[in-house]
Amino acid sequence: MSENKSKPLRDRIAKAIKGESTPGVDPEIIRDLAKLLEETGLSEIEIERAGVRVRVARSPIAPAALAPAPSPPAQQPLQAEAEVVRRAGTVVTSPMVGTVYLSPEPGAPPFVKIGDSVTDGTLCIIEAMKTMNPVPSPTAGRIAEIYVHDSQPVEFGEPLMLIE
Repeated sequence: MSENKSKPLRDRIAKAIKGESTPGVDPEIIRDLAKLLEETGLSEIEIERAGVRVRVARSPIAPAALAPAPSPPAQQPLQAEAEVVRRAGTVVTSPMVGTVYLSPEPGAPPFVKIGDSVTDGTLCIIEAMKTMNPVPSPTAGRIAEIYVHDSQPVEFGEPLMLIE
């Protein structure tokens, strides 16, 4: 493939990674990532934006005796779309606009880490208008993912963590 044809593809992927567009489950971005896998020979690529993670992977080539019948090329993007997975559980979202803090003070250990079991209590703090607002655990479970970084600005409804 010539460099001129792949440039728009690379530009769209770069914009998605930089956050200039949100990939969500946009089939066009998924197709573009699948094309990038083919062009570069990579086996998988993953991008994350606003708590939505898109992973496109090619499965390794199976031995001929175990390989299923080849599928038509038109179905390959559909297989890539099936790889977009949002884990099950309770997504804790920001109750307000502000700055999220994952520990009670600078240098202190975080309130929770991935893998911690929670029943109730503070998961993080959101500072809004010089007021520290604790974000309590809405349910008991285990912290599966943390979508934000310490001192990161957040919007109302933005995913903060996932409790399984």
